Amino acid sequence: MQVATPWRSAARTDPGKVRARNEDAFLASPQQGLWVVADGMGGHQGGDIASKLIVASLADLPVEESFAERLKAVRQCLHWLNRRLGQELTVTAGHHDSIMGSTVVALLVEGNRGACVWAGDSRCYMWRGQRLYQLSKDHSLQQKLIDEQQMSVAQAEAHPAAHALTRAIGAAEQLTLDVLEFEVYPGDVFLLCSDGLYQGVSSDALGNALSLAAPHIALERLFDGALSGSARDNLTAVVVRQ
Repeated sequence: MQVATPWRSAARTDPGKVRARNEDAFLASPQQGLWVVADGMGGHQGGDIASKLIVASLADLPVEESFAERLKAVRQCLHWLNRRLGQELTVTAGHHDSIMGSTVVALLVEGNRGACVWAGDSRCYMWRGQRLYQLSKDHSLQQKLIDEQQMSVAQAEAHPAAHALTRAIGAAEQLTLDVLEFEVYPGDVFLLCSDGLYQGVSSDALGNALSLAAPHIALERLFDGALSGSARDNLTAVVVRQ
């Protein structure tokens, strides 16, 4: 079922300046009202396979009748992938002790309803009324230290394992997804991105880019900013607006 959509989007990925392989993947499907960024777990066997599988599986989801059913289908698909990555692929690859995993952040929009679903530290931002809001909350050791140990951001960042993930698709037998549902307003702009992008661009720069009129121009501004820095990780971003 094809549906008319008022949404426009632009997406881009780049290996960055250090890594030979790009383990990020994205989906930009305005006709489905679905956008996704997945960041394969660096250094693990098959991080790029995991991220591509997540994106391909979500792209294949049928457009269900209701928004609630579509959101349920996204969640069920990610739980199924968690089992598949945790069992079949790891064993098939002959690496019984390795993890084949990936972060995921997905944005689903229909009419004035929106939902963000995520596991890991890829993020969803919203630009509304000249303000930037981070809709997702990282599943990382750094965020956990801030929440549970009452550390400052600077203290948590200094921890040697700050960027270790506490959740990801394929990382553990039980997957807990976070879901945020919200009302969509005219003029809202959304950004999905991997940590390689937001770590290299300030919040002000993110907001300035999202205030630009067209998704592809916003994307160009974001990548110019990130690639002018060290860009040690893969970079991926999807910009969505009406």
